[in-house]
Amino acid sequence: MKRAIFPGSFDPITNGHYDIIKRGVSLFDEVIVAIGVNAEKKYMFTLEERKKFIEETFKDEPKVKVITYQGLTIDLCKKEKADFILRGLRNPADFEFEKAIAHTNRSLSRIETVFLLTAARTSYISSSIVRDVLRNGGDITRLVPEAVMANK
Repeated sequence: MKRAIFPGSFDPITNGHYDIIKRGVSLFDEVIVAIGVNAEKKYMFTLEERKKFIEETFKDEPKVKVITYQGLTIDLCKKEKADFILRGLRNPADFEFEKAIAHTNRSLSRIETVFLLTAARTSYISSSIVRDVLRNGGDITRLVPEAVMANK
């Protein structure tokens, strides 16, 4: 079985994340959306809310599983028997950052990282932009899946 981990904080899940997950489902037998827990980070949404947003968004997609984790992503890959890490790239800065992580992961394990370019229509969206728009009372309807809108 080809299984991929799609790690992130998903604070909140965006339409860019949605696009990568949907496209990942066509490449892998299972995509595990893994919400990382970082005690150092301040989140706008609770872990439970973030998990619920993703589960609701993909409730009709049996190839998507949502979990939470702490620690190294490569350790999670071993635990979940995943041979791939799935990542989305919006711009050259994302590529440089993700390339360094992918090289490190490959040097520590046999895990391959698969990069998908974000769709042009979602390439400008990031969770930090969504949070900023939310903090300032703006409309995020076109930036996030319906599950986020229904629960914000």
